[in-house]
Amino acid sequence: MEGSVLVASHLSALFPSTQPIPVYSTQKDISQLPPRNESGHPLEHASYSTLFHTPLTGTILLRVSHGGLMLELISLSSDIPPLRFDFPAAILPSPSIMLWESEELHVLLATTSGSLWRIVIPVREGAPLWHPNANRRWYREYVIQSGYAQGLVQVQGTHCVVISQPGGSLLRLEAEALGGDTTDDLWRESRADARSFLHSIASLLHAGPPGGSDIISIASHPQPTDIGNIWTLSRDRHLRMWTARGGCVAEHALPSTAPGRSLAASRSSPSPLKPSVLLPPEPQNLLCVFTPSHTDVPHVLVFIPTEGSLTSGGFFTLFVVDGDVLRSVAFFDASQTSVHCHLQDFTVLDDTLYTLWDKQGQSMVEVKLVPWNTADEGTLGSWSSATYAQEAELTPAYLDELLLSPGSTADKFFEAIMRPGTFSPLTLQSAINQYTDACRSLPPPYPPQLLVSYSTVGEQIASVVGCTVQRTKDPKTGAPLDENYWNALKRDWEGFIARCREIERKGRWPLAIGRGDPDRGVLVVERERLSSLAGEDVALRLQRQLSASEPVDGQFAFVDMLWSMRAKIGPRLMQSLENRITDLARQEIAFTYADIVQDQAGALFMNEEVDEALRLWLTARLEKLGKVQERARYVLDIIGGFDKEVKREEDDGELLSRPISPEWSKALTASYVTTTVHARYDIALALVTLLFFVANDLPQWDPGLLSEIFVVFRGVAMLRFVARQPAGDNATPSVQTALGAPGADDDVVAKLRNMHVSASRGARFQPTYSLVHRLATLYGHSAGLPVAAHRFLDATGLLQSLSPAHATRQEILFCERLRALGYREVAREVLSWFPRTPGVTYVLGRLWLDEGRYDDASSAMEILAGSFGPHSAMSIDDQEAFAVVLPGEGLFATQFDFYLHVADLFRAALSTYHDVFFTQLALSSAEPGLDTTTLWHNVIKGLTDLGQYEDAYTALISAPHERLKRDCISQLLYRMCEENAVDRLMALNFAGLADEVEDALAFKARNADPRIRPFYSRILYTWYVSRGDYRNAALTMYQRARKLAAIMGDASAFAELAELQLEAYVVAMNSLALVDPKSQWITLPITAETGHEPRKRRRLTKHIPEDKYALGRRDSEVVELKDMQYEYTLLSARVELVRRDPTLLSAGEFALPPPSIVLRLAQANRFNTAMATARSLDVDMSDLFGHLTGRCLRLSRHPDSVMSEDTSDWLLTDKISSWPGTPAEKGWRYLRQSLERHDGPQTDYRYTKVALETIMSFDRTSAPPPWLIHTLEEHHPEYLIRTCLRYEVLEAAVDHTLSMMRRSDARLTDELSKTAAATWLPYTLIDQVLVAADSQTDLSPRGRVLLGELRTEIASRMKRVQKSSQASA
Repeated sequence: MEGSVLVASHLSALFPSTQPIPVYSTQKDISQLPPRNESGHPLEHASYSTLFHTPLTGTILLRVSHGGLMLELISLSSDIPPLRFDFPAAILPSPSIMLWESEELHVLLATTSGSLWRIVIPVREGAPLWHPNANRRWYREYVIQSGYAQGLVQVQGTHCVVISQPGGSLLRLEAEALGGDTTDDLWRESRADARSFLHSIASLLHAGPPGGSDIISIASHPQPTDIGNIWTLSRDRHLRMWTARGGCVAEHALPSTAPGRSLAASRSSPSPLKPSVLLPPEPQNLLCVFTPSHTDVPHVLVFIPTEGSLTSGGFFTLFVVDGDVLRSVAFFDASQTSVHCHLQDFTVLDDTLYTLWDKQGQSMVEVKLVPWNTADEGTLGSWSSATYAQEAELTPAYLDELLLSPGSTADKFFEAIMRPGTFSPLTLQSAINQYTDACRSLPPPYPPQLLVSYSTVGEQIASVVGCTVQRTKDPKTGAPLDENYWNALKRDWEGFIARCREIERKGRWPLAIGRGDPDRGVLVVERERLSSLAGEDVALRLQRQLSASEPVDGQFAFVDMLWSMRAKIGPRLMQSLENRITDLARQEIAFTYADIVQDQAGALFMNEEVDEALRLWLTARLEKLGKVQERARYVLDIIGGFDKEVKREEDDGELLSRPISPEWSKALTASYVTTTVHARYDIALALVTLLFFVANDLPQWDPGLLSEIFVVFRGVAMLRFVARQPAGDNATPSVQTALGAPGADDDVVAKLRNMHVSASRGARFQPTYSLVHRLATLYGHSAGLPVAAHRFLDATGLLQSLSPAHATRQEILFCERLRALGYREVAREVLSWFPRTPGVTYVLGRLWLDEGRYDDASSAMEILAGSFGPHSAMSIDDQEAFAVVLPGEGLFATQFDFYLHVADLFRAALSTYHDVFFTQLALSSAEPGLDTTTLWHNVIKGLTDLGQYEDAYTALISAPHERLKRDCISQLLYRMCEENAVDRLMALNFAGLADEVEDALAFKARNADPRIRPFYSRILYTWYVSRGDYRNAALTMYQRARKLAAIMGDASAFAELAELQLEAYVVAMNSLALVDPKSQWITLPITAETGHEPRKRRRLTKHIPEDKYALGRRDSEVVELKDMQYEYTLLSARVELVRRDPTLLSAGEFALPPPSIVLRLAQANRFNTAMATARSLDVDMSDLFGHLTGRCLRLSRHPDSVMSEDTSDWLLTDKISSWPGTPAEKGWRYLRQSLERHDGPQTDYRYTKVALETIMSFDRTSAPPPWLIHTLEEHHPEYLIRTCLRYEVLEAAVDHTLSMMRRSDARLTDELSKTAAATWLPYTLIDQVLVAADSQTDLSPRGRVLLGELRTEIASRMKRVQKSSQASA
């Protein structure tokens, strides 16, 4: 039988730990105990497992974990999540799965609480087996009624369950009715004893050891079958057969040691041998019931362990079931390799016996054809044994070897424990939890690394392990004790690795053997792994034989010599040689390999380092073997060879009909790949090492052979490196918050950042077995090992190269797939082994692009441009290799196409600079007549985004497409404005595009929010001013002012917006002032919201329609300079009012009309401002001067009260403060000058009149200021007289009338007027004065004198008038 090997994958790396479904019992007295497991065992380690397979359901793995409380179902034929059930009591061995009528899966089991459970899972063809989150009734419970004791459970079918009881009896339960969604099953219970009554009395007289009748193994015929018998084996080695009606119908006592070879001798024994020692009481799998292919008679195969034997681990006895009789037909021993091993499980498949042994905690499978009688045993061949391939155990010695190569201790140990297959994710999580708990058991304070959560298990290990080790200093010298620190750190890591090894060792204990899908072969189930029995390839077989020092065939004698040579060299020199060989294989060769090896051998001092005895032994072996070069070629065939089936081409029908392989199958393929690659690497390393010993003879070797040796070593070394890379790390269960932890700056943690980790627990579970596991999905997967593994290795092409100076199509595609998967560090490492061919350079450039090394990627891509076009110098092989990683798997016809492709790559990576660079190169190589509009647009836009505005302007001007210029100019302008590059914008000429610039800026100025940067109106104003267009500059700022006024609706923003508006008015007025005085005006379009009064405050809409500027639509408003000044003054006054009285904002009175503004300024004693505002706004100042006169009167009467007020705008100005006199005198003087300035004939002296009336109304007894009386006597004497009459100041009225008469007489004398108008006087008014004076009884003496004078003057006046009239007549 051909050799086989076990390959395994960890279950925790492939299947998520789903939320279990709680199972509730109707028994109320069950105490829910926390799950327990053996010491040091994680709860997730299974204590029992079995396999179930049907064509309808595929293969299902049943596991019992968490101390017997958790039942887990895992589908090995699909990638659905596992189904888990959490029971209230421990599950008894052994639960089983049955298919009922091709409609339902039934899982039957019993628990220690005395309940029989049935889990029902509906089965639908083409649909998933189950949905863990389905809302349905999963289980049914039956409480066993009769006397019940815990025992072995054998599920004979969906309607029959047998439970062993103490004393060898059986409790049989048969279903009378199956329950439904709301009801439970109904069972009938019956009990059967092992002996009859008379036999029981006889056995009492000859009692054996106590407990000898207890059943330790129970079996029935596999389903589907109509055989209802049960077979049991008790501790006293009695095999019994039970029927449903007759109970125990047959019994056979088996010996404790293997009987003789003679079957007749065994039959002649009148009574069975009495065993001297009982079998252990623990349940064991010692029975197997099956039906051979050549008959329909069931057979029973029994195993009796002989643990004390030095020849085997036990023997098998084969029985034929002949009705109710058990007939022994054959005995045969287990193999010699089973000595001191424990049989865990065995089964018979296709007349072949498969046994699963526990060999010091490791699985060992032995296979043998079943002998149907003792005579056939010698003709059927010996046992064939299969174990796991040799793998490096992380022992202290191996860890010391790791430290021989350069690198930090933590890096090397971390890389070792993270290798795929070394430790499971469950092992690492359990170990780091134990390590953390141990660290926290120390007295505080704790290192910060222990107090945070980590995103992944790997990151937690890298941060936490060694965190308690502190650097110390010499107490005498103060020097740091680095050596002590590194030794302590090394011991800490070794302790953690020892924890991992112990947990992993317990997780590798075998549990069951069986077969699922026939194409998958025999499967071995361990506590935490799933293994497959696969055929050995040549490399694995040689590794196994040479590692065990077994003899090999003569054709492999050269390999045996190489293996022995490597063992004799020693680890230190071997490590040095391996490093030199690896460096040599990575270099591009400029000399012959013979010269290079000779030089390196001299550098390593091979003659001094190698023992002379080893040299002589090697020389003798080589001379004895002869034909060294031919044997070296044969070794290369072993390293790079695959099975014949690998090369068979599959047609399209086979590819389409191939079923989708589940993840665990791909993981087994990855495990096999890893195993065979390590074996091939060891052989290849030994072969290359031989070259250093025969370095002096290499010049006579074929140079092509040397090249092939190194290229094959390069390929297998790369495969070994890739096989050691994990696929990633799932999130730790403790992740609750954002990722991140102290120690993230550590090199190991930094490397984890490039691994694929799940960002949160809610992410979809991704299998994390190994990188090869991920690659197997890309390369496709075939069923069966080693074919699937060999096809994968063949597809990579890494073992098929012939020259180290080339990179084949498959090799470049392999690197590209690594990059596409996101494993950048791995891809970079693999690419460093290859020469810089065009294909390798392209993939490397893509990798640099992914890493953000844009300059390096740009250099690589620019170099590759010469590989395209009619002048390309690429070879055919390089063209094929390069084309496989290009879009469409075809070369570009011209450099122009390649430049466009590279530009697209950089654009996708958001590297604008290099996108523009390669687009410009594409433009430079574009053929005439080609439409390059899009390329020019990309260049202009890219340069604009980069802030290279001058270059963008140059490209804009250089573009041969006018429409493109018009489309892109606004983008350039807006970007420069947004980036505050206005100075650079104004420095550009924009020859021939000035109108487009103005239109673009004007559009933004009209529609953009004037409060938000960039201020397009200011920018457009700067544009116009720089070109001497002051009218449009004024128009722009005036529009800005109006736009600000239109949005001034919020009182809180009044101050800010008013300042901006004032600034805009000032700038607009200044610009318009530079225009010819004869044409200082601007035009604005009139919208529906615009009024027609030239000085009315008007709003502008947020969007001024463009059609208002079109020809024939000039519905405009003319705004002159004085209009701007008016609006500016009005706004300034409002601002001043708000500044003085902020309550106006809350009252909503910040937009008062001009008269109210002037009045409020006057009330605030801001007389200068009020007068200036009133003058500018053409507002009547009567109220203002009335208020000012009142202030002067109060100054005269109560100077202190007035001075306590704010008089800074009139009495305390620099000019008035310099005047002499009292404050009252200054106030009257200020009033007089103000009237002289603002009152006169143009106002008809109404402000003076207001002042007089204010004085008279305040106190008519006080005399008004003389200058005030003089002004009115001079210009309005009648008003003065009437005012005195109105206020009943008759003496003053008589005085002013007399004065008026005298002035009139003087004019009459001087002018000698010849008209009657010259002698006109208000005689009616004079009569009123006279009447009023005559009626006044208390007229003062002076008043009476003045009255007399007035009468005299009137008489005299009348005489002169008469004479004048007579003279004129």
